Amino acid sequence: MKRERFETLAGMHGGDLRRWPGAERAAAERLLAEVPELQTVLDEAASLDALLDASPTPWPSQALRDRVIAAAPKPARVPALAGVAGWVGVLSPAGWSRSGVAFGAGWAAAACAGVVAGMMLTHTLTADIQADAVLYQASLSAVDDVDLLG
Repeated sequence: MKRERFETLAGMHGGDLRRWPGAERAAAERLLAEVPELQTVLDEAASLDALLDASPTPWPSQALRDRVIAAAPKPARVPALAGVAGWVGVLSPAGWSRSGVAFGAGWAAAACAGVVAGMMLTHTLTADIQADAVLYQASLSAVDDVDLLG
């Protein structure tokens, strides 16, 4: 590490080497051992750290907050989508409301009902196909149904 890099890091991370990134810290400690006058750079950075730590944290006033919120751009409505604006609001997480959640719950219930109906229909069709196969096999050979069905 060079002296310029050391001074830059002291300005960025302060006078406490524990706040420095690990790879930079090890190189800084080696340079500090070789060039002890760099301790003054750390001392200056530490005094600035102390001043910054002692200063109060600024908080924006309520008036400033209100002005910023009032100046924020409002979402524009696109006239072509005016008829489906409610659907767009329901489908976006920012527009979730009670009606949107109810709408989504309705779709979820319909999907579950479709899955159940599909499974029941599949079971019924599979049973019909198995019965047809048993009858067909029984007509081909004189094997007892107990042997076929197990």
